[in-house]
Amino acid sequence: MIRVLSVASEAFPLVKTGGLADVVGALPGALSGHGVEMRVMLPGYPAVMAALDGATVVKRYRNLFGGSARLVTATGGELELIVLDAPKLFDRPGNPYVDDNGVDWLDNWKRFAALARGAADIGAGSLDAFVPDVVHCHDWQAGLAPAYLRFAKGRAAASVTTIHNIAFQGRYDSTVFPELGLPAEAFTIDGVEYFGGVGYLKAGLQCADAITTVSPTYAGEIQAPEGGMGLDGLLRARQAVLSGIVNGIDTDVWNPATDTHLARTYTAQRLAGRAANKRQVENEFGLESGDGMIACVVSRLAWQKGMDLLGECIDPLVAAGGRLAVLGSGDAGIEAMLRAAAARHPGRVGIVTGYSEPLSHLLQGGADAIVIPSRFEPCGLTQFYGLRYGCVPIVARVGGLADTVINANIAAVDAGVATGIQFLPVEAEALKGALIKALDFYADRPLWQRLQKNGMKADVSWTASAARYAELYRSIAPDN
Repeated sequence: MIRVLSVASEAFPLVKTGGLADVVGALPGALSGHGVEMRVMLPGYPAVMAALDGATVVKRYRNLFGGSARLVTATGGELELIVLDAPKLFDRPGNPYVDDNGVDWLDNWKRFAALARGAADIGAGSLDAFVPDVVHCHDWQAGLAPAYLRFAKGRAAASVTTIHNIAFQGRYDSTVFPELGLPAEAFTIDGVEYFGGVGYLKAGLQCADAITTVSPTYAGEIQAPEGGMGLDGLLRARQAVLSGIVNGIDTDVWNPATDTHLARTYTAQRLAGRAANKRQVENEFGLESGDGMIACVVSRLAWQKGMDLLGECIDPLVAAGGRLAVLGSGDAGIEAMLRAAAARHPGRVGIVTGYSEPLSHLLQGGADAIVIPSRFEPCGLTQFYGLRYGCVPIVARVGGLADTVINANIAAVDAGVATGIQFLPVEAEALKGALIKALDFYADRPLWQRLQKNGMKADVSWTASAARYAELYRSIAPDN
């Protein structure tokens, strides 16, 4: 049995702002059949502390980045947790990263340095009851942990840094370095120094024993200047320890045959059950009733996600007979653009701002297609949900989208393996073409059902990827 501490800023079902939480929440169960005992380390946000069962204090800090703190072991749902209970840093309402005005908390550098410091202490053996062989660090919020481990004295666990989105790097001014508790030699290009400041994700990539990202195509994209966002040189230098492992999803949580968020459950053999969900989507999003195609979006409304491109395609989509249901929030300009489209096309375009887990399930179970026009996408999870639910993905041919959706070109359709529609370049005209293609395919119901059923047969679970993670952990564990 190999022991792994998975360190992250969020994990489903305790706290979630995006796909990172789903991945972190699903990995422990996926790995349990591979001889891996994984515990998840999270910050002690109010929602996390309220969900703990059987909490036990296992370590106390008198002063951790300006306040007292405790490490608490507990269960939360099906997760075995180690929680950093540091009220001065984490006991605040709302979003984990930003205040009520959408501005980053000014002390985020301190909050997530504390998380990394606690993780490294555990990796160095501070808890007798759980001494990990590997510390698995997710994104910049855990990025300093490999640096703390590298500069620790004595025994230390190996470390893995996983990049879920390289656009978020955790860059801070050099003035924070003296407060981090790292030795002076850590502030070099071979340590945490990054363009004259401190780079949290950079530190994780520089100091970890292994680097992963969430799809093979994205692993290649981030080694190029346009995809690496300043870190491409480092990643090329560490290419030998970089790999792309595709995400999976929890197929028990995302199962159209048992999903309680649906108006009616269904299977690939009983696709007619989707009709009741389609009627519910129409009700929830104010769409007129009908049999025409409903395309949906479940996304952050951001430039990265290509939502501005979608805005340019709404009028042609509606003119061709399509409808659109959008669930998401983000950039104020994009939200306003989508609301204006809904006002221009009442009954044809509907938008619900914010995020709703039940509505996201309903859209996958009731809409006909899900549109994911991302300019870059490390892996993405919504296309997996679409495949699982027979909601045909329409995706940009980038990152994990290219790796996980089989484009419905003539050869793939004839071979009976197509699962969705890809487009490139990531421009409005190409997206419009993909949407019109989807409408044409939808008009051929036998063809559309083949796409749906092919997608529903795809293995979107963690089975293969969990085996790869287990193999990676064993390859870097100190005793191997």
